[in-house]
Amino acid sequence: MPKDTSIKSVLIIGSGPIVIGQACEFDYSGSQAARSLQEEGISVTLINSNPATIMTDPVMADNIYLLPLTPASIEKILQEQHIDAVLPTMGGQTALNLAKEVDELGIWEKYNVRIIGVDINAIEKTENREEFRKLMVEIGIGVAPSKIANSFLEGKEAAQKLGFPLVIRPSYTLGGTGGGFVHKKEDFDAALKRGLEASPTHEVLVEKAVLGWKEYELELLRDGKDDIAVICTIENLDPMGIHTGDSITIAPAMTLSDTCFQGMRDMAFLMMRSMGVFAGGCNVQFSVNPENEEIIAIEINPRVSRSSALASKATGYPIAKIAAKLAIGYYLDELKNPVTRTTSAFFEPSIDYTIIKIPRWNFDKFRGSDISLGLQMKSVGEVMAIGRSFQEALQKACQSLEIKRMGLGCDGWEERNLEKLIDSLKNPSWDRIFHIKDAITLGVPLTSIQELTKIDRWFLEQIYGLVKMEREIKKYSIQNIDPNILRQAKEMGFSDFQIAHAMGQCTEDDVYAKRHELGMHRTYKMVDTCSAEFESPTNYFYSTYDGENESVVSDREKIVVIGAGPNRIGQGIEFDYCCVHGLLAAKEAGYEAIMINCNPETVSTDFDMADKLYFEPIFWEHLREVIDLEKPKGVIVQLGGQTALKLAEKLHDYGVEIIGTSFPNMDLAEDRGSFSDLLKELNIPYPDYGVANNAYEAIEVANQVGYPVLVRPSYVLGGQGMKIVINDEELQKAVIELQGDLPDNRILIDHFLDRAEEAESDCIFDGDEVHILGIMEHIEPAGIHSGDSSAVLPPFSFSQTVMDQIEEYTFKLAKALNIKGLMNIQFAVKNEKVYVIEANPRASRTVPFICKAYDVPYINIATKVMLGVNKLKDFTIVQKPKGYAIKRPVFSFDKFPNVSKELGPEMKSTGEAIYFVNDLKDPYFRELYKEKSMYLSR
Repeated sequence: MPKDTSIKSVLIIGSGPIVIGQACEFDYSGSQAARSLQEEGISVTLINSNPATIMTDPVMADNIYLLPLTPASIEKILQEQHIDAVLPTMGGQTALNLAKEVDELGIWEKYNVRIIGVDINAIEKTENREEFRKLMVEIGIGVAPSKIANSFLEGKEAAQKLGFPLVIRPSYTLGGTGGGFVHKKEDFDAALKRGLEASPTHEVLVEKAVLGWKEYELELLRDGKDDIAVICTIENLDPMGIHTGDSITIAPAMTLSDTCFQGMRDMAFLMMRSMGVFAGGCNVQFSVNPENEEIIAIEINPRVSRSSALASKATGYPIAKIAAKLAIGYYLDELKNPVTRTTSAFFEPSIDYTIIKIPRWNFDKFRGSDISLGLQMKSVGEVMAIGRSFQEALQKACQSLEIKRMGLGCDGWEERNLEKLIDSLKNPSWDRIFHIKDAITLGVPLTSIQELTKIDRWFLEQIYGLVKMEREIKKYSIQNIDPNILRQAKEMGFSDFQIAHAMGQCTEDDVYAKRHELGMHRTYKMVDTCSAEFESPTNYFYSTYDGENESVVSDREKIVVIGAGPNRIGQGIEFDYCCVHGLLAAKEAGYEAIMINCNPETVSTDFDMADKLYFEPIFWEHLREVIDLEKPKGVIVQLGGQTALKLAEKLHDYGVEIIGTSFPNMDLAEDRGSFSDLLKELNIPYPDYGVANNAYEAIEVANQVGYPVLVRPSYVLGGQGMKIVINDEELQKAVIELQGDLPDNRILIDHFLDRAEEAESDCIFDGDEVHILGIMEHIEPAGIHSGDSSAVLPPFSFSQTVMDQIEEYTFKLAKALNIKGLMNIQFAVKNEKVYVIEANPRASRTVPFICKAYDVPYINIATKVMLGVNKLKDFTIVQKPKGYAIKRPVFSFDKFPNVSKELGPEMKSTGEAIYFVNDLKDPYFRELYKEKSMYLSR
């Protein structure tokens, strides 16, 4: 059936601020769906409260509403726009819950709006645990024995009947919030209380635990005539008991028998069809008994899920794009596969490689928290790696994490304490995968490791293969290494650093030179959805050491944009927004735009966003080989946050042109000591400071500048390691901790300006002219990280004297640092005097917020300035303020209940929301002003 021509306008509901359990994967799905609908001539209206997203940008939709996700906001839109249908399946559980609430209020019916992409009545069946259990029993699909409980007494009775171990699953929560395993009776009361309190309906499912069973996910698409396709089958490396968002996952499934897969596939089809009549995407999760392959259903999500973005990047099949077209009436067999452009979209992708996802955690931001993994999701992001084998993909994924690991071990960071390793195997945390390898290296039998972890033996044997190869490499030196061993090591994903570390007496550059001397270069393979069965013009590549190179290098001038890697606290979705606009600007300027990134949740890694996409770790060895192959005019590092910026020195040393601000000037701004010297030279006020290399020197400096002092290292992200201390004892402890976490990093000691106000500015400099994007006034005082502070644009209480100083210092610094492109400056304001705290010579997390507040494409402008194709005078920049814009941070403290919620110089927020107020009399604004006054009077 062709598309429903009665649908001329669609409302897409976003997912709101980033929180643990619902991250930027929904920016990816919402953006892809919006573009898919626009291709069909449909007017797209979008609501979201997250200013950092690309989906809330004018390039993605016809009408953007940056409003809170509430029924009142929906009704406002329906009063202002003619909307024919709403698509609530692209914004995670937040969007589905809102659509359901609006439906119950009769608002959709009042404005004659159809719900597409999901049967609204099915949402209750998926989120209400008892309704889901009843449905599964009704359609003959196995589930774990369970009882529903709406009170403490009912929960206790259920536990007595079912026996331990048990699982507590609260209804209507996100990312497993409030859920957990209970192994013994003594722990049950506290777990039940936590679960009941977490559920908005005060309801939990008390379920018999299937510990040690294997876990799988299927991503499916269904059309209006009930055709269903399985797009991807994903296997969890970790057994049942760890939230799938915190589990290492693999595609295709590695240890699944064909019989079991076919049974799972049939069950998934039956479950999807039981969700009512709808066309769109769906995610189904199963558990399998490893002893007899008994299958039980865990849950079904009748929407694009967290795993949909992963499945799309893993297979190359754009799930959200096709799901949006199915929602407006198309059948699968009427649509073309957008990647091959010749074959039907009604097919199940075939992949001839392995993908591995490893989550990224930020436990360092929540010191004292429970770092064990369980049913409640705790990771803040993820990486994906592609290799020809499980071993290669696993090593590349470890290299992508940006936690100083050079692969899976063999890098000097190994744990050798057997007692600690055994405890880690029994009690999983973020580093268990590394500890499995360390335990094998120390001789712990695979049978014992399997017994402790319940991880399938096949995976353990693959890791054992890496241990054996490491032992083999150690037999050689760089002078006599067997070329066959070297090739095998590279095929197994060993980095040049790991090989050098194993051999000793050489560097990664020596290994790089040796293998190039032997003709061992990376080759690049296509991700084409069909294992090369059909011809495909795809531009999506990954590296390996197997066979011919499929990446054909054009003769066009090229620009490489380095992405931000995995989401984490301090570096999130806002940098993907910047990278996307950088790609678009480079293409508009006539360059071939090449993207390198390893984050599957992002829009920048969508198959059609760049002219060429390399899905590779943001890791020097991988970047170097792409640059060697493509020979770009230059590389943009300003848009990928601190991740990309930290690579500037390597690029500079190897003679690669950095587009925009030069490395020496970046280094001047990033090195805290050198930067303070520059401020002194420019006669710009700054807090008294000194630089120390150890605790003794730090105490000397602190006594010179005066307590309290701010202790901070150079080149860090999100205020990592920063502390305010008030005496020698606290300072000594802080310095020793810093040197343990960040060895070889100079420590800057600043006098802390107590009760100072904080502000920041973002600007563009083209070598001649400075343009200030915006100046923001913070609600919280200096000493609280800017990412954790509410910010108001434009300032509301600063005098003209203060504003003049901020503008003057912004101009002075842009010129002195010879910025070419973007710069962010942080200020402290005390007694009408402005002090400069720091300058960041790159796109900051506030630039997307300013772009949305003033409706100006600043990243596009800045990129063209960096490229040298335009000067600021070439642009007519007209800011369109919507009153006062307020950026409010959002936290995920609910995942870490025992951690202090007190804010300080180290960032803890996971996301942000934007609000607009027309004047200072607005009640919301008055509350903020009261908050600021309270802070400053303490």
